[in-house]
Amino acid sequence: MPTSPATLHPQVLEQADAFRGNALLLSGPARVGKLAVARAIAAAQNCTGARGPGGEACGACPSCRAMAAGSHPDVLLVEPRATTATGKAARRKLIPIGAVLEARDKAHDYEVHVFEFLEVRPTHRRRVVIVNGAEHLGAEAANALLKLVEEPPHRALFLFLAEDMRAVLPTIASRSARVNVSPASDRAVERAMTVAGHAPDADLVEFAAGRAGVLDDVERVRGALQDARDLGAALPEGLLPALEAAEALEKRFDPAWHPEALRFTWRHHPAHQRARADSALDALQGALEAYASPSLAFQVFALALRDALDLA
Repeated sequence: MPTSPATLHPQVLEQADAFRGNALLLSGPARVGKLAVARAIAAAQNCTGARGPGGEACGACPSCRAMAAGSHPDVLLVEPRATTATGKAARRKLIPIGAVLEARDKAHDYEVHVFEFLEVRPTHRRRVVIVNGAEHLGAEAANALLKLVEEPPHRALFLFLAEDMRAVLPTIASRSARVNVSPASDRAVERAMTVAGHAPDADLVEFAAGRAGVLDDVERVRGALQDARDLGAALPEGLLPALEAAEALEKRFDPAWHPEALRFTWRHHPAHQRARADSALDALQGALEAYASPSLAFQVFALALRDALDLA
């Protein structure tokens, strides 16, 4: 069960409910819950039922049911391209002008385009465009959005999400009201875990560090943490156990969670060891992004990690 933004970020929902402008810029660290908050705002904007005390959507009206099913006709999510035209993982995150204008989407990377989406009147109450990764908007795309943001058709609402405010183009930042999505307290995270039906887990709460996105992927996170612990336990046992553990990690490696889980396992090491271990992990990720042999890359990583933690 996904963690409810009303549980961890009630103040943000209240601020958004009181907002009467055209664009909000939700800023905060990775996995803090910005996308969940944006979806909750979109749901509230279109809700026709009895809303909660903080302005949250009722969850039962036709609009809310469509939102829960992931098929809401009035909500468009725009994100950077995840793959290249050849099907490989994109090395650079970018939201191009093709995401805004269908005529400029030569590679057909986007099924729905912002301009054409906003030309259509809302099915329920209000069209909402969620731009997940506003710092990755290309200059052309941002310029193409300006007129839409300033004078949105049919009272459309833009929700821009960003981790790095410094990288958001001034043309977007200056036209948006900024709302900070902060990490929740450990106590709030524990409550959210209980509500979602998860067993108490002190390690997971510490790893989450107030980020709601961690709780929405609990089993994958727990698996990544266990894999990281297994590698850490094998490193002092010798070269062969370390290489075997690295091979096992390679087979299960999840770039979304394993890098952070690995850093979490060596968080208590001395600073110089952590720095060297971080460099070894960066080298591994660089090799994988360059399409090097995964097997060889993980073997090299195990050797470098043993050296970084003074275990060689």
